[in-house]
Amino acid sequence: MVDVGRARRLSKRIATIVASAIEFEIKDPPLAFVTVTDTKVTGDLHDATVYYTVRGKTLDDEPDYAGAAAALERAKGALRTKVGAGTGVRFTPTLSFVLDKVPDTAQKMEELLAKARAADADVARIRAGATPAGDAQPYRVVGEEGTSSSQDDQDDQDAGDRDRLDD
Repeated sequence: MVDVGRARRLSKRIATIVASAIEFEIKDPPLAFVTVTDTKVTGDLHDATVYYTVRGKTLDDEPDYAGAAAALERAKGALRTKVGAGTGVRFTPTLSFVLDKVPDTAQKMEELLAKARAADADVARIRAGATPAGDAQPYRVVGEEGTSSSQDDQDDQDAGDRDRLDD
């Protein structure tokens, strides 16, 4: 059984080593726009999955996902060597790289929330000028004494039921 804390510490260390190596040591142009977001290590510490995102060269530019994936595959051996030297574990974990979908999903969720807010604002705008189709309080009729007549009717009916039970 592997210590969960040890796996977590190894995972963070691998993410730091891989991100540092991508940024400063490996000189592959498509890797310039890769960001390591998370790393997961299996329970036996033999396999590590590195999650990454890719940004475009400019704000309006589409990211080159295929180029980044190919560059990471080319650099996999060098990155594993760096991980082995930097972690000091007996068995250096194999590295696999997975494109992280969380930022894209978060952006889609933000767009959906914006649409929902706009729809809520439209409903609130329409509701502000609306009037009830019937009475404002259809289930409550106020009598002369200030009580509702429906409550008085219910009290009379309850009294009649009690009288019948007494007979």
